[in-house]
Parts: sequence; C-alpha cells; structure tokens
Amino acid sequence: MSCSGPDLGSTARRARAFFIWTGLLLTLGVPLGFAASSEYLAWRDPIYISAGFAGVIALCLLLVQPLLAAGWLPGLHVLRSRRAHRVVGTALVVSVAVHVAGLWITSPADIEDALLLLSPTPFSVWGVAAMWALFAAALLAAVRRRLSPRTWRLAHTSLASVVVFGGAVHAMLIEGTMEPISKAVLCALAAIATAVAVVVPWLRARRRAKGRR
Repeated sequence: MSCSGPDLGSTARRARAFFIWTGLLLTLGVPLGFAASSEYLAWRDPIYISAGFAGVIALCLLLVQPLLAAGWLPGLHVLRSRRAHRVVGTALVVSVAVHVAGLWITSPADIEDALLLLSPTPFSVWGVAAMWALFAAALLAAVRRRLSPRTWRLAHTSLASVVVFGGAVHAMLIEGTMEPISKAVLCALAAIATAVAVVVPWLRARRRAKGRR
C-alpha cells in the first residue's frame, strides 16, 4: 500500500508526458502531411517546393519555441530545454532564410516588392515584419551578455511575439499548400503558447514584487 501513491504519481506523469508529446507531434505532423500531399505541388519546381516547405517548417517551429522557453515539454530539464530553445531558434532562422531565398530565386520581383513594402498582398507585410523581428531576435541573442536580464527579457519577448503573431497572420492569409483547418489550429496554438509563455512570468514577477512590499 505504501508504494501505491508513488506508483500512481509516476504513472500519471508518464501518461501526461505521452499525451503532451503525442499531441505536439500530431499538431506538427498533420499540417506537414497535408502540405506534402497538396495538389498545388503538382506543377511547381523543386526550388519553389523547398521554399514552401521551409515556410511550413518555420511555422511548426513557432509552436515549439515557446514550449521550450517555458519548460513545458516533459522529460526536458530546464537547462536542456533552454539549449533546445537555442537550437530550434537557429533552425527557425535557417528555415526562414531558405523560405525567402527560394521564393526570391523563383520570383525575385515579388520578393523585392515585399521587402520594400511595396507588395499589394497583405500577407507579404506580415511575413516581412515577422522575418525582420526574427533576425533582430537572433542578433539580440548574440549580444545577450551585454544586456541586463530585464532588458533582455523585455526585448526578446517583444520580438518573439512579433515573430509568432506576424508569422501566424502571414500563414493564415496565404491560400497554398497548407490545409486550412490544421493550419489554423497550428497558428492558434502557437499564438496561445507564446502569449501564455510571455504573460505567466510577468504575473509571477509582479506577485513577488507585491509580496516584498
């Protein structure tokens, strides 16, 4: 009887970890699967397809990043989660770079208009805003030690929010290889996870400050 409590707790933790990881893999895998089987790919060249998939992968990574930053993924200790956050952040930058470079190769005029904010398509503005915010966040990470923790957190969370929400709006406005419902679920979860990951530490810090008073 004395072992039943710990055993039940361990079983519950394993079940929770299983459902979280399974849910995450499905949330990421289903949009990728639909994109891979999209009829829009039938007449596209390899460079355009690669650029499109790089964009889909970047969108998937937008969900993973706040989960890692907040330490919400089971089985990953804080230090390991932060390291994974940096690795995924690098992969996100590479994915966006490949996405933009591939589209520029296949349609340079459209990318130039987008970068100069001259494109008539609204999704271009959101995508460019998210891209520059991502690059700024990556640059900020490189000089993190020169900043105070408070300045770092404020700047990083602000830029990350622009990246996620701008990227989500950019993806939702595009009618392409991604299936609409799975794409909407992915974007919504990324936005929610980011919002919670930003707000919860702020609320905790505010409570601690009130407690000291």
